[in-house]
Amino acid sequence: MTSIYHNPRCSKSRETLALLRARGIEPRIVDYLHNPPDAQKLREITRLLGCSIGDIMRRGEKLYGQVVPEGASPEERLIDLVARHPILLERPIVFHNGRAAVGRPPENVLKIFDE
Repeated sequence: MTSIYHNPRCSKSRETLALLRARGIEPRIVDYLHNPPDAQKLREITRLLGCSIGDIMRRGEKLYGQVVPEGASPEERLIDLVARHPILLERPIVFHNGRAAVGRPPENVLKIFDE
């Protein structure tokens, strides 16, 4: 099953969803701002992406400067912050058959469909 962490207000998220649909893929849409991932799910996402939580945080988001302290923060503290403030999570993220990719650029997600 394919799913997408989607924000309909985000142009990249809309473009990624349109790209999937153009290829005949109708993903389960997860409105992660209203149904945010918990810390355990965020750990799973970073494992699937092969990155740290800091790599998929939206540093340009106004809230980032308000809640994330300067300098390197421990991974678990950042995971807790993203769980409490899902707007800090980069989007979109597409999941398919145990793989994940961030849709920046949207075409980036197509690599998880290659078998």
